[in-house]
Amino acid sequence: MATVLTPPIAPEQTLESTARVFLEREPKPQPQEVPFGPLRVVHAFWLAGMSCDGCTIAVSGATNPGLEGLLTGTLPGLPKVILHHPVLSVEAGDEFVENFRLAEEGKLGAPFVVIFEGSVPDESIAEETGGYWAALGVERLPDGRHRPIPTAEWLRRLAPKAAAVIAIGTCATWGGIPAAAGNPTGAMGVMDFLGADYRSAFGLPVINIPGCSPVGDNFTETVAAVLLFLQGLGPLPEFDELGRPAWLFRDTVHHRCVRAGFYEEGIFAREYGDRECLVEIGCWGPVVQCNITSRGAINHMGGCMNVGGICIGCTMPGFPDRFSPFYQAPPGSMISSNTSRLVGSLIRPLRRLSMRYANREPRWDETGRVPSGWGHVKEPSIFERAVHFFYDKWQFWSAERPGRTDPKEMYAGGYEVPAVRKRREARR
Repeated sequence: MATVLTPPIAPEQTLESTARVFLEREPKPQPQEVPFGPLRVVHAFWLAGMSCDGCTIAVSGATNPGLEGLLTGTLPGLPKVILHHPVLSVEAGDEFVENFRLAEEGKLGAPFVVIFEGSVPDESIAEETGGYWAALGVERLPDGRHRPIPTAEWLRRLAPKAAAVIAIGTCATWGGIPAAAGNPTGAMGVMDFLGADYRSAFGLPVINIPGCSPVGDNFTETVAAVLLFLQGLGPLPEFDELGRPAWLFRDTVHHRCVRAGFYEEGIFAREYGDRECLVEIGCWGPVVQCNITSRGAINHMGGCMNVGGICIGCTMPGFPDRFSPFYQAPPGSMISSNTSRLVGSLIRPLRRLSMRYANREPRWDETGRVPSGWGHVKEPSIFERAVHFFYDKWQFWSAERPGRTDPKEMYAGGYEVPAVRKRREARR
């Protein structure tokens, strides 16, 4: 029987803080201030408030760029990201919390960013009864007692020294479901917690990447763009007035929805599972800024409307209160959808007429039949032929028709290739 030999572990060998390990490996620690030159390492401190961890799951499934590329430093031009995550980190306990203490004390020797998932609770409410809402690690008080350190407190301590503060998910950006009407926690978004005057050590306001949960690629793509800026290899990405990546949240769901064409023609789904526009069964897509329909949920696949679900506005600051009750037609849809029906009643027949002629070879008009064995293809009526005649004239009003129309291109016997003309005459 084979024996597997394992090297003995020294009794004094313990798991160390990841931040301290990298600090000791650096021959010349990088300054904490704004660096002049490329960065080798950037630390990312992930904090969680009132969260379901859905944002963590979404980011772990990102593919373009993938989380692995950021953590291994294999993406061209980007520094290696050292992620300190309460779930994904190898170390635990005091060794894990030491990473945060080094950042707070300015001893990392490298820039760091703070990523906050979940809404920020009002810890003063919980303190009234001696409790807390969300915490990470413990600290010793002057009287010798120990108390949990709220993640809101970590955010307050680290934010001024961070190169950037990124709020991921709707809970962190706008408060989300934990901040809905009637909540007992006083929850709020990171932007509300830090205030309008907040600026990071690199002069950046809070960066917001909403979504419940957000598209993982939206987060990794934004992080990569910000890191290129911190590296001095690119400009600061464009953000809108609410701190969202403008190139990701400029358009509405409806603009790139796979069902938008039905809305334009005034055709709406009557029940879930129908393939038409979902506005009349509760979809808020026309007024919600999100790229889920064009990017998909994971690996550019899926996405609410793409798979038959309605948009409930989860990326918007007003979510969920301003989009309640869910699964009921928005009041504004009564006007917009009926207007669309009126316009669509005129547009649909015209488009179907054009479609009918676009589905015909010019040769079939000459022979007067469609050689399809699949079924009978109806010939155009006299009215349809008349409409198409004028449409055809209009189509080529300022353009040359296909074929030889210039006298310089004329064959000896006319515009038509002689062999083709003979073949057609023989058929007659």
